[in-house]
Amino acid sequence: MSLSIWQVVLVALLFILLFGRGRIPALMGDLAQGIKSFKQGIGESEEQTTQTASESKPKEKIENQ
Repeated sequence: MSLSIWQVVLVALLFILLFGRGRIPALMGDLAQGIKSFKQGIGESEEQTTQTASESKPKEKIENQ
């Protein structure tokens, strides 16, 4: 079942009526800010993981000969 052009237009009109013209850019800005903070959090998490992994490597025991 595919969408016809009329169904797409109807959904777009309802979206504009519900959120208004001024509200849509604000929603997109909030979405972009959320994505940026998510990426920043992922980067910090990876950095923290690599630091923890390098600190927890077992030191080799020195054997006496």
